[in-house]
Amino acid sequence: MTDLMPEPSTDLPALLGQRHRILVTGGAGFIGGAVVRRLLGQSSAVVFNLDRCGYASDLTSIKALPQAAERHTLLRVDLTDAMATAAAVRQADPDMVMHLAAESHVDRSIDGPGAFIESNVTGTFNLLQAVRAHWDGLAGERREGFRFHHISTDEVFGSLGKTGRFCETTPYDPRSPYSASKAASDHLVSAWHHTYGLPVVLTNCSNNYGPWQFPEKLIPVVILKAVAGEPIPLYGDGANVRDWLFVEDHVEALLLAASRGTVGESYCVGGHGERSNKQVVEAICTLLDQRLPAGSPHARLITPVADRPGHDRRYAIDPTKISTELGWQPRHNFEQGLAATVDWYLDHLPWCQTVCARAGYQGERIGLAAI
Repeated sequence: MTDLMPEPSTDLPALLGQRHRILVTGGAGFIGGAVVRRLLGQSSAVVFNLDRCGYASDLTSIKALPQAAERHTLLRVDLTDAMATAAAVRQADPDMVMHLAAESHVDRSIDGPGAFIESNVTGTFNLLQAVRAHWDGLAGERREGFRFHHISTDEVFGSLGKTGRFCETTPYDPRSPYSASKAASDHLVSAWHHTYGLPVVLTNCSNNYGPWQFPEKLIPVVILKAVAGEPIPLYGDGANVRDWLFVEDHVEALLLAASRGTVGESYCVGGHGERSNKQVVEAICTLLDQRLPAGSPHARLITPVADRPGHDRRYAIDPTKISTELGWQPRHNFEQGLAATVDWYLDHLPWCQTVCARAGYQGERIGLAAI
């Protein structure tokens, strides 16, 4: 099996410095959970995990770490509750905030956009207000070293043509309720820096994949459908392109940006992994043919379905800024990361069944309201 967790490219304790108390919002989610695991496993930081524990939240991977008992505190709070959010920030008393909590599934935003506005816009506003009050009360080195890191998506930039890549100066042009809500949250964070002086850093990432991702996103959906011998849905002509980023590589970028990024700046994070949806699906089927030959050819299960409303044609990230300024490079190419991810899901089918059952998700297509 491909190594899912290589030796770190950075000395995390040195990177964090005097920042010993880290508040991670959305730390029971896919990317947030990976951040929490890295902090617990490779530093001595005390981690406060603020998460409302929604349908896609899961703490299995965190609870399995021996460090979690002493250095991980779950704060079960919904960011739309301003008073509870403020109380959680006071309890955490953080030296750094990494804000990953968000509703993040485009198809779900089509069916229920209100939840995305409440969580991603109102929730970010409430967090900013609570963190601003906390920062105003700090002094000396703690105030100087404090950072608020807002993690966002490349989808805020809209859709690309056949050429070009998103960068930090690309104009915002969101096309879905999800991306519009994330764009709004980005602007709020920037405004709180320029108006109130809050020391913020922003990052916009491409599509993440890897272990522990809730099985409603493309790669785990394809793996689980293929394993079950069910039709694999492929939206439209399958030519929509995404830039794929292995989650552990993203975590390294996030910790670098949060600790060493220039205050007030944004950084685009991409994995040099442009693939069309059809290429991704076919690559997964090829890997499964090797691992589960009895079901071959798995590509026979690929079934074209009606395209998603407002489906952006192509995303691609130019990560030159974070590479040049902070020395970050992805450590997995797409082939390595995908092989490791397929193996991980094959080894964790019971976990997939458990989280899907808990969420009431049976692999059905979401986001049909506008079709």
